[in-house]
Amino acid sequence: MGNQIPMVDYLVLGDSPHLAAHECKECKALYFDRRNACANCGARTFEARDLATSGVVRSFSIIHQAAPGVPVPYISSIVDLDGGGSVKANLTNVEPDPEHVKLGMKVGLATFVAGTDDDGTEAIAFAFEPVA
Repeated sequence: MGNQIPMVDYLVLGDSPHLAAHECKECKALYFDRRNACANCGARTFEARDLATSGVVRSFSIIHQAAPGVPVPYISSIVDLDGGGSVKANLTNVEPDPEHVKLGMKVGLATFVAGTDDDGTEAIAFAFEPVA
């Protein structure tokens, strides 16, 4: 295996891949992007917070049309993470059919190689998949 880099800044790779957010020190609001001020309370101090790798599906949509080269159908979802925070992510390892995807379904973080450059560096992306 060559070098790996995350597709997004808030995906932390390593032995235990997880998402990390910026947490407002005042109101505890969570943000994946860097902020100068909290959109909730206006405070200007944040600290890094590791987020859970498990959660439940709050919302989903089965996508049937996409840009050329993007396989369809696929499932786009909002996942409420255990312990706080929510993230938009695709669901993987589940049939893109309403019979197989349910609101409140338990899911866990999964990572995968999204592409490899000419030097062998792998771009790592994330999704969520059903857990028992």
